[in-house]
Amino acid sequence: MSVAFTREEDVEAAAAHLPDRPISPHPNLVTATGLAAIEAALAQARADWSAAKAAGETSRDRTAMARAARDLRYWAARRASAERAPPPADPALVAFGSTVAFARDDGRRQRFRIVGEDEADAANGSVSYVSPLARALMGKRVGDVATLAGREIEILEVAAAG
Repeated sequence: MSVAFTREEDVEAAAAHLPDRPISPHPNLVTATGLAAIEAALAQARADWSAAKAAGETSRDRTAMARAARDLRYWAARRASAERAPPPADPALVAFGSTVAFARDDGRRQRFRIVGEDEADAANGSVSYVSPLARALMGKRVGDVATLAGREIEILEVAAAG
């Protein structure tokens, strides 16, 4: 069949059924900052959904409404499952919420805060607690050496969760 005979509504209908954003199978541990970010994203998703509905987006642009509904479902689920991580029993140990400075065996020095999955942003100095880096560092203390992808990293500093 020629493209000339396809209906625009068919394309729009397919776009209106966006797949849900994947939800991690890991516990949704959060820091105070991460919880606030989830709550802000949920409020924004509610506002976007309400605005799309009020503007009649359902009849004019169903993709905008579908996107708003998908984001609302995602952030509502993330807020419902969010668990504030408890403070570490020993602040000298790397734990959820800690900021860790370490040296790689190639001489590079890096610093990351270990946070929840939705809060993680390596470019801004945070990694998810389920990342290979965080898993390698958890439970270590200053002076300990961890192995990451077959290479050694030495813990230089641990700042307690806060």
